[in-house]
Amino acid sequence: MAQERGGRSGSSGSALVNWGPAILFGVILPFATYGLLTDRGVSKVTALLLISLWPVVETLISLAVRRRVDEFGVMMLALMLLGALSAVAFDSAEMVFVKDSAITGLLGLVYLGSLAMPRPLMFYLGRRFATDGTPEGLDRWNGLWQYPGFRRAQYLLTTVWGVAFLLEAVVRVVLAYALPTGAMVLVNNVLPAVVVAALVAWTMRVARQRRAARDAAAEAVAAA
Repeated sequence: MAQERGGRSGSSGSALVNWGPAILFGVILPFATYGLLTDRGVSKVTALLLISLWPVVETLISLAVRRRVDEFGVMMLALMLLGALSAVAFDSAEMVFVKDSAITGLLGLVYLGSLAMPRPLMFYLGRRFATDGTPEGLDRWNGLWQYPGFRRAQYLLTTVWGVAFLLEAVVRVVLAYALPTGAMVLVNNVLPAVVVAALVAWTMRVARQRRAARDAAAEAVAAA
């Protein structure tokens, strides 16, 4: 029991170390800074431009401490900087959020479009994250394509991820014009993270189910 508690504690601590800075610099500080700036008379567009500097700070800290760039921080940095440039170009806070939603919607279309390819996008993403990158690991993953259950799972995952991104984009466009800019700053940073976290959790559950079914089938063949 003590070991189990220790394992949970270690897992929680690791999650805090990995996600804490991203949440702090990608959600909490931008939201708090936006309110602070606008309360002092800074325009919405200028405030959106300034809060995009927080992911820059996170990326520099990650580079200095870990000697590597955090991928999530880079993604948040790119999205915020593109949003800030859109705000300057269109002089409209709403266009910042619409632009972010358009990028998410385009990503959803890419997922769905890959269903027409010989292998859908989730197959390649799964190979990137589920293997160690060695030739043996890549060959093992590529070899799974021969199993009908594995192929169906890859098409299912790709479809669900694509539809989820499209729905998220539509929801954010609607909210961009329905919510105050300050509230939308928070929603625009939190909602994508929540959607991706839910998709990752569901994907892991599907992977476990498929693995269990495959192992059961292999045991049945061995017993026969």
